[in-house]
Amino acid sequence: MTIVEMLEQSGVLTLLGMSIVFGFLIILIIAVTLAGKIIHALGWDKDAGGTAGTGAAAGKAPAKAAAKTAVAAAITAAVNEYRKTNS
Repeated sequence: MTIVEMLEQSGVLTLLGMSIVFGFLIILIIAVTLAGKIIHALGWDKDAGGTAGTGAAAGKAPAKAAAKTAVAAAITAAVNEYRKTNS
């Protein structure tokens, strides 16, 4: 097998591999798009109306923010106490 034949074969294999990957990506895009449309049609998406802050999720957001603030305050107090006692 000559170098020209080897280069020709490697070019064909490269194009074949790139085509397979490109085809898989196209199939993946189609599958994700269809799954999104099915989920939206069945009403399984939580923010179907596009309005944030309404419904049951509205009460959970302030609670999460308060919990994060409380955790940050507790960590800050612990670090300050540690610095006071170990200085």
